[in-house]
Amino acid sequence: MDSAASGAAPATYDRIGVDYRRVRVPDPRLATLIRQALGEARTVVNVGAGTGSYEPEHAHVTAVDPSQVMLDQHPGANKVRAGAEDLPFADGAFDAAMAVMTVHHWPDLHRGLAELRRVARRQVIFTWDPTHPRELWLLDEYLPEIRALEHARFTALDQVAEALGAHTVLPFPIPHDFTDGFQIAYWRRPEMFLDPVLRQASSTFAQLPSAVVEPAMARLRADLASGAWHRRHCDLLEQDSVDYGYRLLIADSPA
Repeated sequence: MDSAASGAAPATYDRIGVDYRRVRVPDPRLATLIRQALGEARTVVNVGAGTGSYEPEHAHVTAVDPSQVMLDQHPGANKVRAGAEDLPFADGAFDAAMAVMTVHHWPDLHRGLAELRRVARRQVIFTWDPTHPRELWLLDEYLPEIRALEHARFTALDQVAEALGAHTVLPFPIPHDFTDGFQIAYWRRPEMFLDPVLRQASSTFAQLPSAVVEPAMARLRADLASGAWHRRHCDLLEQDSVDYGYRLLIADSPA
């Protein structure tokens, strides 16, 4: 769904990340939520930073990512190539650590979360809960293979929150005009899935063979042309946002 962080993820993002920054435009509403969670932090480490989305302008940010392709697109001056599980920083080096749509890529989630707590006094994580009951229509009607992939790599939110020691969990319903082009962004704009450039910026689509994706997109194209998709989902066309299980976790390490 988003930024890389460790393990096999660098290879994936070295492949899909070439045009990543153009497609994955930070959404100002999510940016505001993250900025508020970071509070007055002056030094921030962005783990799984990718191209630098959602980094606060008021802080001194150090970007960490294992993919050089992603770091090459990052506009910042302080960039470190590393995985989340072995952050090359001293204890308490930062006021805050942030990780946006990346923890599902970490081979050792608990070790990565422990590292965030070690190097920063506050931790802010944006992720998705695979146990959330409502899911994107794309999975049920066209690509159930995505469900298997996502549930295999995402950890249930309550487990992430417990491991992080989160004291706050904030919901983030996805707006219909969400600008950050990860998979869920197009819940009310189904035609966008037909664009291979947009699909290329999704780590989920990148892991599926074209023999699976192309027939599914052909069915979607036909359903859009016939009006079948719109008849099935007329209720979505009247909604401004939908809660698909995306959450912002906030935790504070002991002094």
